[in-house]
Amino acid sequence: MTKYILKRLLILIPTLLGVSFIVFLLLYLSPGDAALAVAGPNATKEAVDSIRESLGLNEPFIVQYGNYLKNLIFHFDLGTSYHSGRPVTDTLIRVFPTTLKLAGGALIIAIIMGIIFGVIAALKKNTFIDSIITAFGMIGLAMPIFWSGLLLIIVFSTKLKILPASGFSSFKQMILPWFALGFQSSAVIMRMTRSAMLDVLDKDYIRTAYAKGLSKTKIIFVHALKNAMIPVITTIGLQAGGLLGGSILTETIFSIPGIGRLMVDSVKTRDYPIILGAIMLIAIVYSVISIAVDILYGFINPRIKSEYK
Repeated sequence: MTKYILKRLLILIPTLLGVSFIVFLLLYLSPGDAALAVAGPNATKEAVDSIRESLGLNEPFIVQYGNYLKNLIFHFDLGTSYHSGRPVTDTLIRVFPTTLKLAGGALIIAIIMGIIFGVIAALKKNTFIDSIITAFGMIGLAMPIFWSGLLLIIVFSTKLKILPASGFSSFKQMILPWFALGFQSSAVIMRMTRSAMLDVLDKDYIRTAYAKGLSKTKIIFVHALKNAMIPVITTIGLQAGGLLGGSILTETIFSIPGIGRLMVDSVKTRDYPIILGAIMLIAIVYSVISIAVDILYGFINPRIKSEYK
């Protein structure tokens, strides 16, 4: 297990380097002038040129990327914001806990709803209940996060007036963003849980458990669900990483001061260090989640654990 973890961590290094190169290249090729955005529309050409030189934007791409990579690898420095002048790391540390709270709450909702409805749909296969849950899953998959967020605001804030439409400082303010972000993921988890449960419930050992007279509850939750969780955990891990990306839209819709909204504001002002630093942070978290999911396999399925040795 230790060798496997070390191997995955080593693979993480070239992955992050590739992400940094691609994002840096895209920002370099993107239209617009970051120096002009910093100086303002009324700035003189001399002022803009001075800012461009001080920020190193007049250097060739390979030099700019090399300097960024050197600071990142040897000093763990993500750079300095063009506009605030503050270190990018400090800015991300300030807003990232809010995004984690948003994504974490949405993931909990997605897991609970997805697994419960997935198990019920599998047990009620080809019934009216199964059809209703399956339709719910299709709606969840087809509905973009920004659309579900707007619908929740219209229904629960504008019409019913029972939940606030913005903010994230109280529990009531967190409910709508959590459900808006977690709704699509719950549909994905539900469909995978249903499929995995149907496959497991058809196995010989489940029929043997029924023949031995074990209770239906024990068979479903101890024997069936445990073995069905392998593909479900994979789906949950992927959704956990995807929720960080989905937070960009959710934070914008509900005016949440997290990393997603920070990225949107930084795109508008062409604050490239903030954009690159935020994407690198999301990539790191996503990669760590992927490794954690693989390790979790071994604790659920001993056969998989033996492959790590």
